Amino acid sequence: MANAAAGRLGWQGVVLPEVTILGRRVCVVAKLRTDVHAERIAFGVGPVTDRTTVATWTWPEFTATAPAPAAEIVGVLAVARHWRTAMAAAVPFARYGDAAMVLPSSAVMSKDYLDNCLPRARSYGLAVVSADEDAVVDRDLDGCHERLVLPEDAVSRWVNEIVYEQLLASYDLPVA
Repeated sequence: MANAAAGRLGWQGVVLPEVTILGRRVCVVAKLRTDVHAERIAFGVGPVTDRTTVATWTWPEFTATAPAPAAEIVGVLAVARHWRTAMAAAVPFARYGDAAMVLPSSAVMSKDYLDNCLPRARSYGLAVVSADEDAVVDRDLDGCHERLVLPEDAVSRWVNEIVYEQLLASYDLPVA
């Protein structure tokens, strides 16, 4: 379902398996930056998923020597049965880029969804995709592309490293 939702949103990239990041179950759509990956192989720097180590890369004294992000995160999908669960999973990632909720068609027909979910989704800039029981997906709400996206920080670098590790596993590519 995540693959179909990513296609419906126009997100080009690899839809990675569902993973828990920041305590949220999400599917990340990403692309491998092959030039950066090749450079990291040459220097023997594979994915680094230790959050403390990655946090030091944002320190002024380490920014010049920190490896470049090797993954380009296209968007983050939260697939859930209820809009509140999906929103809780997607919102933390909306501050760094595109994020969307994937909900069953029955959930998008409720008064609660119309009165409570849609206004909140618009305020956070989330897209909403619905899927029926035959896994046919339809875009219910476009995400907002005119929101303020935060610059790279320790959290976004750590998320990027987790995604980089998943991309390498999905492509079965060599690690440094």
